[in-house]
Formats: sequence, C-alpha cells, structure tokens
Amino acid sequence: MKVKSGLILLLTLVITGLMVFTAFYGFGVNHYLGADNIRLGLDLAGGVNIVYEADKENPTSAEMAAAKELIQGRLDRGNYTEAEVSIEGEKRLRVDIPGVDDPEKAIEDIGSTALLQFISPEGEVILTGNEVKDARRDVITDNNGISRPVVVVEFNDKGRDAFAEATQKYINQVIVIALDETIISYPVVEDVITTGTAFISGNFSIEEADELAARIKAGALPFKLNVLQSKSVGAKLGTDALNTSLKAGLIGIILVLLFMLIFYRVSGLAADIALIFYCGTIIVILSAMEATLTLPGVAGIILSVGMAVDANVIIFERIKEELNSGKSIRAAVDAGFSKAFSAILDGNITTLIAAAILFWLGTGLIKSFAQTLAIGIILSMFTALVVTRIIIKQFVNIGLKNPKLYCANKEA
Repeated sequence: MKVKSGLILLLTLVITGLMVFTAFYGFGVNHYLGADNIRLGLDLAGGVNIVYEADKENPTSAEMAAAKELIQGRLDRGNYTEAEVSIEGEKRLRVDIPGVDDPEKAIEDIGSTALLQFISPEGEVILTGNEVKDARRDVITDNNGISRPVVVVEFNDKGRDAFAEATQKYINQVIVIALDETIISYPVVEDVITTGTAFISGNFSIEEADELAARIKAGALPFKLNVLQSKSVGAKLGTDALNTSLKAGLIGIILVLLFMLIFYRVSGLAADIALIFYCGTIIVILSAMEATLTLPGVAGIILSVGMAVDANVIIFERIKEELNSGKSIRAAVDAGFSKAFSAILDGNITTLIAAAILFWLGTGLIKSFAQTLAIGIILSMFTALVVTRIIIKQFVNIGLKNPKLYCANKEA
C-alpha cells in the first residue's frame, strides 16, 4: 500500500512539474501550450482602434447588426482573427485589432466600405449592393479557347428585374460597375440579361477574383460606413500593467502557499501542490484554446486562484471537525470532502452563472474576464475536489496519520 501510494504521489508531482514546465516554456519554437503562445488583447499588446459611422440617418438595429457581421467577416478574411467588432450607440461600430505590426495596413485592409454600384451611361445608379445575393469567382473560356477568371454576381428578385430593365434599355452601351466609387469594370451590354446573373471580367488573377468576390459580398451593406476615428494603441502602458499584475499575483500566490502550509500543515501541503498544478494547467488551457488574454482576464485568473484556495479551506475545516469528533483519519478525509462538496458546488455554480451572463452580454474586456473566470472556476473545482483529495489520501496511506498533522485538537 505504501509503495503504491508513494508511486501515485510521485506521479502526481511529476505531472504537476510537467504542467508548470509547459506553462513556462511550451513546446517547439512557437512555445505551443506555453504562456508565450497566449495572445494578448488590445490593452496589453497594442494595436489599432477604428470607429465607423453609418452614412444613414437612424439605421435600424438589424441593419447595424448586418454591418457588424460584414465587417467581422472582412476582418476574418484578412486573418485578423482576434479582432472584435462591437456596436456603439445607434449608428457606430468600434473595431479593435490587437497585436498588429502595421496599423495603417490594417486600416487600409478593412477601411473600404465595399459599396457596389451599377451605374448607367447617364450616371444614374441602377442598383447597389443591397440587391446582391451572392458573388463568387468562376472561370470562363472565350472564343479563342483561353480560360480566364471572372466574378459572377447574382441578384435578388428586385435586382434581377432592375438589371433586366437596364440591359434592355442600354443595349450596346456601357454600364459602369463601381466599387467604393472606384470603377472596376466597363462591361458593354451585348444582350438583355433576365437571369439575374452578371459577369465582371477583367485582367484578374484567381486570387484577385477571389478577393473581388469577397469584397462584393461584404459590400452588400444597406449604407456606407465612414471612418470617424482611427488610432494606434500603444502597448507600453498595458505591458507595465501586466507586469505589475503578474508580480502582484505571484506575491499573492506565494503568500497563499505559505499560509496554507503553516495553518493546515499536511493538508496545506496537499493544497499547495494542487494549487501549483492549477496555475500551470490554466495557462496551458488558455494557450491551447488560443484565447486572447486581457488585463481583466488576468484579474479573472487571480480571482479564480482565490476561489480554489477557498474550496480547500472549506474542505480542511470539515476534516478537522471530523477528526475532533473522534473519527479516524481516513473516515475524516472522506467525510470532510463529502460534506464540503455541496457548499463548494453551490458557491462555484453561482459564480459560473454570473460569468456566463457576463460572457453572453459583455463585449471585449468583459468577455475576457468572464472567460478566464469560468475556466478558472471549473478547473479550481477539479483541483480542490479531485487533485487535493488524491494527494491527501496518498499522504495518509504512506503513514502520515497523526491528527495533529491535519490541525486536529486531539492527540494521535
């Protein structure tokens, strides 16, 4: 029994050490699963902040939601996967892009409103992106057998009727296709088009055709978006705040480890090992999830550390009560964990519900706090109820059975 328990205890220590090592260094040149691989938010890494305003009086909430989704899609296609778009007030969109090296390029990439217009020879707008249902890249072969990429634009019912009428009216004339007030094609109307499908041709490469189709799809906005404000956000203040927070968190964790060891002795040692395991594991989880860490997110982690210790305190006090009532150490440990379970579960579930509501209703920094807090709560329950219990039981099995070692008042 002692040998088996010793091996289990050794394995637990090895796993804990492995989690801490992984959290600090990660694996490979990209430090996979390590702290260096965690993406930092705008407040910590710096980046660019852009505020757009709808060029329309009193846009509806549905229109603003559509505009938000289109801007988000444009960001995703530009590989700004950590960027966030949020609605501010009635007609503004805020875009936060953390960790960009070239803010001006980011502004250029997403600053285009992609407002599509089909313009008659008289300069009148025949239809706009509002009537566009889809746009995609295709390949056609001309009379000489040469294949070239084109962009196929499909219209909705309203657009199909308007385009059919225009092609009938302007047969053998040019209908200009403009994107963001820049002319991108001068197609000559050769036939009346009643199918609701138009082809945009030019000297496109496949990549350029894909890009144009994506911009047209993103350009089906019910209004134009104007850049109201754009600015770069420096990371120095955030970095200083992060370093200060990490130092404060490290000092706090060290004090907690000493407190648990002094006041709860063997139980405290078990809690300390579990807490070290917790700290390493939460960093590995955040790195594996490719989560974006913000300063409030750091606060969420530190708060969840406190909740993990709080759960251990409840358990240890229960164990002490059972020992003082005359139970054996094994019975006291089982009873302590069993009786503390409901109190720990209730407290953590209510906090988890609050974190879920914050994540659901919040944006940006609030979501980051809610995310790390929720992950921390779940992990803290696991470490308190499972990891700590395993360690304490192995301590008992290898011979640490004196109630005094567990802060009981009675003698062994």
